[in-house]
Amino acid sequence: MKVLYINSNPKPLDQSFGLRLGRHFLNELSNQNENIEIETVNLYEENIPLIDADVLDAWGKLAAGLELSPSQVEKTTRMGEILEQFLSADMYVFNTPMWNLSYPPMLKAYIDNVVMAGKTFKYTENGPQGLLGEKTAVHIQSRGGVYSEGPAQSFEFTNGYLRGVMAFIGITDYHHVYTEGMAAAPDRAEDILDAARETASVLAKELVSAKRNA
Repeated sequence: MKVLYINSNPKPLDQSFGLRLGRHFLNELSNQNENIEIETVNLYEENIPLIDADVLDAWGKLAAGLELSPSQVEKTTRMGEILEQFLSADMYVFNTPMWNLSYPPMLKAYIDNVVMAGKTFKYTENGPQGLLGEKTAVHIQSRGGVYSEGPAQSFEFTNGYLRGVMAFIGITDYHHVYTEGMAAAPDRAEDILDAARETASVLAKELVSAKRNA
């Protein structure tokens, strides 16, 4: 089983609750199955093209059979590489912090590289249809405040978006492991993280068992 670990947090490991939780989850996956291959994509260290005027123009040229500029060739080639890497995986593990009620911008840029008609979804007479139904997605998330319940719950826009995007491309085997409230209760931060680690351990065992028995 190939796991693609998509990290959108530019912090060092020791400065991030979310990255520490993600590392624990990956270790638990490996402990459950030594044949798991884990490939990491650090979005702030790699070239992730944006959908800009140049890319939009390139797509129009490709549809019309026209020649691309050198910059357009570079961008579309890179987008193709990102997409092929994404398609090669069996499981996706997204690690995201919540920034200002949303995601780091590089995660949106990455999603724009992998949600592609004809590759990860297709248009049908009944509407769009996802093409990656056999794959699994796990969302590892850190949030400084509490958004799973209470007065801030209505501001939780992140996990619902990622779940929706994954469903759009056919991935309904979707799991969310989060650690939250560390900034609101710094004296309890390590205990909060430990509880999330326990949840992550259980999920890793369940996912490996399910894949083994599939």
